[in-house]
Amino acid sequence: MQQPNNPLHGKTLEMILIHLVDFYGWEHLGYKIKIHCFNYDPSIKSSLKFLRKTPWARKKVEDLYLQVLKFEENKLD
Repeated sequence: MQQPNNPLHGKTLEMILIHLVDFYGWEHLGYKIKIHCFNYDPSIKSSLKFLRKTPWARKKVEDLYLQVLKFEENKLD
């Protein structure tokens, strides 16, 4: 199914998480989204494991990613 207006379409959770870590760094990401795996010995692998089984946390990550995309888009204008 095509979703041309969905900015999450075609993005894996890993791609989203890496983008956020590159943008914020673990420390600030852990401040913005207060979950243990971002604040204590963070890694992509442990975070993905948690996010894949925790829908509310995944939603927070996806929402923050959309905010970052909007910010980056506006910065280019």
